Amino acid sequence: MKRICLWSSPRNISTALMYSFAQRDDTTVFDEPLYAHYLRLSGYDHPGRQEIIDSMDPDGENVISNIILGKHTNEVLFFKQMTHHFIGLKEDFLNEVINVFLIRDPKDLIISFSKVIADVNMERIGVKKQYELFQKLILMKQDPPVIDSGEILKNPEKVLTELCGKIGIPFDRKMLKWKPGPIPEDGIWAKYWYKNVHSSTGFSKFESNDSQLPEEFIPLYNECMFYYNELKEFSIKAY
Repeated sequence: MKRICLWSSPRNISTALMYSFAQRDDTTVFDEPLYAHYLRLSGYDHPGRQEIIDSMDPDGENVISNIILGKHTNEVLFFKQMTHHFIGLKEDFLNEVINVFLIRDPKDLIISFSKVIADVNMERIGVKKQYELFQKLILMKQDPPVIDSGEILKNPEKVLTELCGKIGIPFDRKMLKWKPGPIPEDGIWAKYWYKNVHSSTGFSKFESNDSQLPEEFIPLYNECMFYYNELKEFSIKAY
């Protein structure tokens, strides 16, 4: 059984990737199973906070045992994870799953995240944590694939084909298209975050973002760029 943990930054195309993997007949997808655990421990106020905590197990160790490492029928399991949700947990399970990193240009990430959450900081967007987790996995003798949302949008078939090869599953062209609207696996928070993916039928065409980064976020952006560039060096390229 392949247990894939996608460690993503927020406001990325992680939900589109979850929809992509959901098209496979051999795959079951799970939407941010550690979200309630993160909200409980961090105390952060996200849209629908209490509703999220009430809708799923808020004990992260239980989630790891019963869901991430639990018994399932499909051969491939895809866990969409936000890296910043990984707090206060034992790391042993990382050796029992296939870890994949999804990164995004920090400028685009910060601008998009700030439209939903006003207080944007490194702890909330998890970019540094992505880098630290990647380094830990390297020390654990793993070679985790890195994918960049910009590269995926430029050439979805090429990047996903190479990703599937790295994680040991065959590429399926069904991963490139899906029907508009929600899927049953959506978290209860979908109404706050998933408007764009619900109106999509596949990966959108890559477009550069010409928006100006607000001056207040420049120090955060500069710090993020170091970690982003370090991970981007390992990312699967579109061409």
